[in-house]
Amino acid sequence: MRPNDRRYTETHEWVKLDGDTMLIGITDFAVRELSSGNESDLVYCDLPEPGRSVEAGETFGEIESVKAVSDLNAPVTGEVVDTNVKIEEHLEILAKDPWNDGWMIRIRPANKSLDGLMDAAAYEKFLSSKKH
Repeated sequence: MRPNDRRYTETHEWVKLDGDTMLIGITDFAVRELSSGNESDLVYCDLPEPGRSVEAGETFGEIESVKAVSDLNAPVTGEVVDTNVKIEEHLEILAKDPWNDGWMIRIRPANKSLDGLMDAAAYEKFLSSKKH
C-alpha cells in the first residue's frame, strides 16, 4: 500500500502537505515503469528552478530512462520554493525511496485544496484498473 499521508495523480505524481508548503514527487509505480526495476536505467532528471510558478496539470520537468522520457506534472498550482537537486545527480535515490528522500520539488500552493486528487486507496484501485 502506498503512503496514506499524500494524494496521487493519474500521471503517477504524489503531493504531500508539509506545513505551508507541499512536497511533490513520483510514485514507486512510476519509478518501476521507467526503470524496469533496474535503478541504473534512470539516466536524467530536469527539475525547475525555485521561483517558477506552475499550474495544476502543467509540466514542471522531465525524467528520462534508457527506455522512455516522461513529463513531470504539477498536481497543484503554486510557486516552486525548493528543488531536490540531489535527485538530478543521484537518480538511484528515486529507486530506493521515492516517498521521502525522493521528493522532487517543494511548492508554496495557491491554496491547500487537494480536491480531485486520489487518496492511496483510490490510487491502488486506479492502478489495478490499468492492468486489465
